[in-house]
Amino acid sequence: QVQLVESGGGLVQAGGSLRLSCVASGRTLSRYAMGWFRQAPGKEREFVVAISWSGGSTYYADSVKGRFTISRDNAKNTVYLQMNSLKPEDTAVYYCAAEFGGDGSMKSDEYDYWGQGTQVTVSS
Repeated sequence: QVQLVESGGGLVQAGGSLRLSCVASGRTLSRYAMGWFRQAPGKEREFVVAISWSGGSTYYADSVKGRFTISRDNAKNTVYLQMNSLKPEDTAVYYCAAEFGGDGSMKSDEYDYWGQGTQVTVSS
């Protein structure tokens, strides 16, 4: 079992930045691809970004390319999401997820473990 805990969410003005963290416990993340998804009120959960187990490959949703950056520190069992130039439409609960042995998927059903989420609110 892998337990994932997100942190770093909050309220920020449009144009601002936040850095989300996802810390894993229970097992090392070194064999897991990691993804970030988000869900806005009244909308389905959507893919944001993913990173392969090695960190060598990353995949971004078009809506966040050039603004968001995913990274990982396997020694710390932690994945980060740096979010810059935030927009009101980025407002959502952000979830991290772990996919065993994967390369980083955009499909939520391919992930094995999920965190509880952290709220990000961007005011205009």
